[in-house]
Amino acid sequence: MTIKEIIGKVDGTAICCEDKLSSTVEYAFASDLMSDVLTLEKENMLLITGLANLQVIRTAEMSDIFCIIFARNKKIGGEIISLARENNIILIESPHSVFHISGELYKAGIKSIY
Repeated sequence: MTIKEIIGKVDGTAICCEDKLSSTVEYAFASDLMSDVLTLEKENMLLITGLANLQVIRTAEMSDIFCIIFARNKKIGGEIISLARENNIILIESPHSVFHISGELYKAGIKSIY
């Protein structure tokens, strides 16, 4: 599924790296614990989180995650956007809960990690 399709499923808004919306995703993982994210070894994965700080971007960079969906209407600040842009990480804001986003993506065929 493309990032553009995912944005539609979660009523999201792309915040940066809009030129990469044709990229595809096969897996998703939802967590606010970045230590859990660091244990993953999947490619072609996006992260769903309610945590909106620089650590999320740094964790995504280390885990080769190229797309992050921020749940619960979290607004992403300039420093986070700059670091994401520097690392070519697509950021999406969604008004829905992590549970809702996960369910919509699962129904749409995105695979879970566990």
